Amino acid sequence: MSASSSSPAPASVRRWLIVIATMIFLMIVIGALTRLTESGLSMVEWRPVTGWLPPLSDTAWQAELQKYLSSPQGRLINRGFTVAEFKEIFWLEYIHRVWGRLIGLAFALPLAWFWLRGRLTPALKPRLAALLVLGGLQGAMGWAMVASGLVDRPAVSHYRLAAHLLLAIVLYAYTVWLVLELSPRPVRRDAPATRRWASVLIGLLLVTLCWGALVAGLRAGSAHNTFPTMSGHWLPPGLLELAPAWINPFENPTTVQFVHRWLAKLLVLAVLVLAWRTRRPETTLAGAMALLQLGLGIATILSGVDIALATMHQAGAVLLLTLLVVVRHRATPSRPGSVSATLAG
Repeated sequence: MSASSSSPAPASVRRWLIVIATMIFLMIVIGALTRLTESGLSMVEWRPVTGWLPPLSDTAWQAELQKYLSSPQGRLINRGFTVAEFKEIFWLEYIHRVWGRLIGLAFALPLAWFWLRGRLTPALKPRLAALLVLGGLQGAMGWAMVASGLVDRPAVSHYRLAAHLLLAIVLYAYTVWLVLELSPRPVRRDAPATRRWASVLIGLLLVTLCWGALVAGLRAGSAHNTFPTMSGHWLPPGLLELAPAWINPFENPTTVQFVHRWLAKLLVLAVLVLAWRTRRPETTLAGAMALLQLGLGIATILSGVDIALATMHQAGAVLLLTLLVVVRHRATPSRPGSVSATLAG
């Protein structure tokens, strides 16, 4: 199929998606800071349409503070907060929410314009529509997570936190994949073994990220702050202290950290094996990023979960995912009818 007959998406569509991917990446970093500073429960209402403006007067700030002080976190942990102290946690959550809305506008408005102007290929339209739907679900999931911490305990559900993070990661990875698909001359080859390895590693990374979110939600990173052992033990005591036993990997802070550590080690080893076997630039970069990510994880543990290090650790996981997606993409030949095949035609 020729480019002219199929009306391929112009370079402006690819640049637009690069901007969206960058915004999602920054959103994940902002989300990490919001979680690590315990700011996520500072806004106790969800107003996705009308909640753009922060409090603009002293009276409005006092009213917002009183709403917060009636929540479990405000009532049980920060009941002595002044307006100045409240602002310190409010602003980060406010930025987090507004940035999410900006991503929605930055995606939906250009999408409508490109669609109505006929700038999108038939293969690309359903993919972009799927991203729009997933973005809406992510906003709803974010509020469901916050709402879980406004009922009876001053913390969000660590399961909903994991779901919120993973959905953001999926949105980011899918956007990156579309950017690669829209590259004018993608370097692609048919490498089934590399393709399978990359797929497995992406899945393993998502599982590791899931347990990292559980670590964050349970504050399990502070349970043991030594490496390579956990407080001097290879198998720390208390791994199976909860009943039934199967619940420990999900709700026991010691076990959750233990699982996350070993998943991360397995992931790094597997990425290094892939880099050694293929010896391609993208796999070499992935191997280097895996080692850096391991170092950031160790530093985070040894520091007692320093906010800056923990934030870089989460950002590093997303960068590693990006490289693995590139590896997966470059090991896959273009198929007739795909977005890239249409553009290459």
